[in-house]
Amino acid sequence: MPDEILDRLDDISSSFHPIPGARSIIVAEPPSDLFKGVIGSYGAITDSPHCIVLIGDMIQQQVQEAVGFHGEGLVLEATANGVDTCWVGGFFREESISSEIDLGEYEKILGVIAVGFASTGKSRTEKVMSGIIGSRRRKEIQKLLYLGSEQPTGWTRHALEAARLAPSAVNRQPWRFRIVGDSIEIFFKNAFASKSISPRLDCGIAMLHLEIGALKAGVKGTWEFPEGEPIARYMLQKQTD
Repeated sequence: MPDEILDRLDDISSSFHPIPGARSIIVAEPPSDLFKGVIGSYGAITDSPHCIVLIGDMIQQQVQEAVGFHGEGLVLEATANGVDTCWVGGFFREESISSEIDLGEYEKILGVIAVGFASTGKSRTEKVMSGIIGSRRRKEIQKLLYLGSEQPTGWTRHALEAARLAPSAVNRQPWRFRIVGDSIEIFFKNAFASKSISPRLDCGIAMLHLEIGALKAGVKGTWEFPEGEPIARYMLQKQTD
């Protein structure tokens, strides 16, 4: 990978912390036994030249959302620079990488992102997994609205259209949305719950896409994290004279 791209990702890893509780480290030479099994719709990962290790501060209420948001920011930056990535949830060996990273008392490795250049063709395993998981299929906005939601119009429709296209583990799309006035609330549904892949981390990924959709529609907002439900709320910023 070109040094300038690696330097750019490293800069974002160090500076992009919009939600407290997440940080990342770029490992230039990951251990050869880091990844295991079949990973998402990408098949077995081999010869990945770099990886991004995602670390969460487990005493933070919104740690999973923060890690998803932070990690997806790095994924989008890599993609914009022509680099391929793969989110890895439960298919990595934590013990093979933790010895190379200094973790705080309450920190835990919550995910890994493989970074490199994919081969031009898909293996038989990759083709089979892509068909099973259906990574190209996404639920319609109406099926993602929480009970009692207002209907999306204007900027909220743009925001939710971007959020519904966000990636998630085996395309489970665990997020649900409720529009209330000038805000969008996010809930999670325990579809395909996994001890190693949190649906709330998936929601953090969708949150970044939602914010990007809102910004593209000309709207800026801020995130709130209420106790209980919803897990997050995107509030329209009030204009000041």
